[in-house]
Amino acid sequence: MGVQIRELVDWVRRRKIFALLLVLITLSAGIMIGTVVSGRVQATHGQGPNGATLLSVPDPVQLSGTFSGIATKLAPAVVNINTTSMVPARGKGRRGGDGDDDDDQGDDNSEDFFHHFFDGQSNAGPNAAPEAERSLGSGVVVDEKGYILTNNHVVDGASKIQVALAGDQTFYNAKVIGVDKETDLAVIKIDAGRSLTTAKLGNSDGTQVGDWVLAFGSPFGLNATVTAGIISAKDRNNISGQQFEPFIQTDAAINPGNSGGPLVNMAGEVIGINTAIYTGSRGFEGVGFALPSNTAISVYNDLVTKGKVTRGSIGIVFQEDHGNNAIMLKELGAPYGIQVEAVESGSPAEKAGLQAGDVISDLNGRPIHAGNDLVNPVAATPIGNKVHLRYYRSGKPHEADVTVADRTKIFPKQTGNDTGPSSGAEPAPSHFGMHTEDLTPELERKLGIPKLTGGIIVMDVEPGSFGEDIGFTRGDVITEVNRAPVTDSTDYRKEIAKLKPGQDVLFRVVRRTDSDQALTIYLAGAVPSEQ
Repeated sequence: MGVQIRELVDWVRRRKIFALLLVLITLSAGIMIGTVVSGRVQATHGQGPNGATLLSVPDPVQLSGTFSGIATKLAPAVVNINTTSMVPARGKGRRGGDGDDDDDQGDDNSEDFFHHFFDGQSNAGPNAAPEAERSLGSGVVVDEKGYILTNNHVVDGASKIQVALAGDQTFYNAKVIGVDKETDLAVIKIDAGRSLTTAKLGNSDGTQVGDWVLAFGSPFGLNATVTAGIISAKDRNNISGQQFEPFIQTDAAINPGNSGGPLVNMAGEVIGINTAIYTGSRGFEGVGFALPSNTAISVYNDLVTKGKVTRGSIGIVFQEDHGNNAIMLKELGAPYGIQVEAVESGSPAEKAGLQAGDVISDLNGRPIHAGNDLVNPVAATPIGNKVHLRYYRSGKPHEADVTVADRTKIFPKQTGNDTGPSSGAEPAPSHFGMHTEDLTPELERKLGIPKLTGGIIVMDVEPGSFGEDIGFTRGDVITEVNRAPVTDSTDYRKEIAKLKPGQDVLFRVVRRTDSDQALTIYLAGAVPSEQ
């Protein structure tokens, strides 16, 4: 028994020694590994000749990807819009006048929200030729077929509209499908030859003050710009003088060039179209406005189906500020409502017996506390349908059924909507924006052009036209179109009539230089798709 106990004790001692050795080996290995790693870390920093520790680039840290994810997804649907308009010559008094084109388009200031930022007095004479004014704006693709939603003031009066898509170097000519001046919205269309990425539209009624939003666009011509902010207020009106303007107010930076771009919520949905800024310095001051998406959707549907927006009206005029005047309402004997200032002659309101001084308090059983409570439901009511009004006159309540009529017929001067698609953006047919005449011996002599066997002379080239784009200048003489000789205007019109949209066209041109040298050059381009 004693021998067995001693053997057991010896076995235990051997096991302890083995365990101790194992621990020591493990610690030694750890120390060696740590030394190597430490040496490597130190080596990545290193030291310069003067003893300064060199800096190293750390691994990237992935922060919240919400904003970047929305920007990546939506950016392909946001477009840059370039327009050219013909305006009276301004001379040196023009603002921004260092000879460059003004790139800010129609975003707004505190004096006039839709005033273009180049209002200097003209020094040009009364007979000066019109000059081209080039502008920038933004838009958002809402249909893969190329339909784009933007602001009316971005394209208003444009003789040429071109659209640049994200990541595409091509400028696509656009045509105007329809405009709505009362909401400052427009729909334009391009043919890109492929399906386009579209933005997802959201319900603006779900927005709340304090919600995060992103504004997309091309401020000052800086394409693909994204700014962030919150919704500062809702249902802002009396901002731009427009009739229908329940604006969303935001502190996301909106600047000249942002007009027509989308305002987007954190679900990546478009909940507004950037329209205006309130500023005293003509730049961003923290207050911007976007038209709610629900309004934009309604206007868009009317424009693409009918080319115009049809709204209802009963024919009254009211002053918004009086709607919240408690003393005025008390004296007129009404608990709430808006006061009628005028009733249009022959309007549905006049036929129903309403008069100036009445206070309309309810529409179809719903209380009216502000102008939009009356205007928006009436505008959305189908023409010919009736609305039920409750109003007060001399403190006594009255009721009336009023038939809704077409607003454009009651207020034709105020609405000013186009009756159909605009053709202002289409290139001049046949002549590509060039005014030509037959080259006569007398013109050859007057202009110092070498005697030719025929041709037509370019007397003027419209800025922004196809002719200007491919390099025509005043005084050029066209002698061939696609290798076919041109001796007079009849030949020219015949050859131009053969061209199809998208077809390549080659002009042979004789051009006189300042040194009286006659050069033969060729000018070429693809025939515009819109002719």
